[in-house]
Amino acid sequence: MTVSIRVAEGEADLALVHAVRREVFIVEQEIPEELEWDDLDATSEHLLAVSPEGTPLGTARLIHGEQALAQTGGIAGRVLLGRLAVVKTARGTGLGAALVRAIEQAGLARGATSLELHAQVRAGGFYERLGYQAEGPVYDDAGIPHRTMVRTF
Repeated sequence: MTVSIRVAEGEADLALVHAVRREVFIVEQEIPEELEWDDLDATSEHLLAVSPEGTPLGTARLIHGEQALAQTGGIAGRVLLGRLAVVKTARGTGLGAALVRAIEQAGLARGATSLELHAQVRAGGFYERLGYQAEGPVYDDAGIPHRTMVRTF
């Protein structure tokens, strides 16, 4: 599957990012809409994966700067990967891993020394294969068990 990953720019790209997140999180996983959208969307860098025809297939966001400090407990040099979503038809193709690596590269370009994410427990093995380690206890987020995971560069 040929897919391009780019930084989402402009309203049209953000609409595609939201379409993927709506399909995966709100429709498929039944996360309440009011929990999906937050103030971090406005200050985050969003990546968008699209097919050659322009069909949105996946997305992830990078939280950095002051917002990352607030979200990670003030850990200097740490950025946060959030809202990684791949539509059902593109799962198992390596797209999720490619989005994680793209977010890592974007974080490294900003001087990050580590990356934190809040993984659904069922996705823990996926992140472990990419070099992430669980940190802290399992907790509930939107009714789904999650665990903080970290990778140091």
